[in-house]
Amino acid sequence: MKTTMHTLIQFVCVSTLASLVCSGAASAGPVQDRVSGKKVVRVCIWPDYYGVTFRNPRTQQLKGIDIDLSAELGMDLKVKVEYVESSFTSIAEDLRTDRCDVGMFAIGMLPQRLAHMRFTQPYLSSDIYGITTQSNAVIKQWSDIDQSGVLVGVQAGTFMEPVMSERLKHAKLIRISPPATREQELESGRIDVFLSDYPYTRRLLDNADWARLVSPPKPVYVLPYAYAVKPGDDAWLKTMDDFVARTKRDGRLDAAASRNGLSEIVVR
Repeated sequence: MKTTMHTLIQFVCVSTLASLVCSGAASAGPVQDRVSGKKVVRVCIWPDYYGVTFRNPRTQQLKGIDIDLSAELGMDLKVKVEYVESSFTSIAEDLRTDRCDVGMFAIGMLPQRLAHMRFTQPYLSSDIYGITTQSNAVIKQWSDIDQSGVLVGVQAGTFMEPVMSERLKHAKLIRISPPATREQELESGRIDVFLSDYPYTRRLLDNADWARLVSPPKPVYVLPYAYAVKPGDDAWLKTMDDFVARTKRDGRLDAAASRNGLSEIVVR
């Protein structure tokens, strides 16, 4: 697990697109100037990310590690926080077009995203897990997933999509996009299992008595998560990276992770 994550982080650091995070260099830029001038930081979130940036459907209140930490960001910068709804499929465009100033919803540091976004240092990491139903007779263990005739669901735009598209040799990959949900597709029998990360599997196990976890016997693809900004503003990237470093040093990251059940996947 640690080797996989170290390799990914090393790749990010040596990449010319992300060298700023590792070198610490900075120069003035438009996002930093806008945030400082307007006293507002616009934070892109995915409001369906349990434990990270989740909107309770009953109360409409936002909760999660990055709701807590974005509030801390606002206090550090002495600016107001405004949330902008985004997703893994739209975050690069949302940043490019200035719909928001930073993506704060545990964005996987995939190599293919480096052409469109810059990342802070990682603060969480997760492997891939399976969720099936308690009554499913096809999927009993991890080795049952990549078999002929098995339908494997993934959320479109998440890091599971490209990873499992490459790795599945026998099962069929089903990409699920809104308004369809992974849970609906699984309960309806249109898929046999869906693959997700640690935070999202917590949602099902905490709230659905029909859900059953399928854990891999060894790490599959441990991915570091970070905050994302658009390329071209070195000062703003350094501001965000410094913020992540501070929350690690002063305990705010650990505290937010503990409140939201994510202590197991914190990167210190």
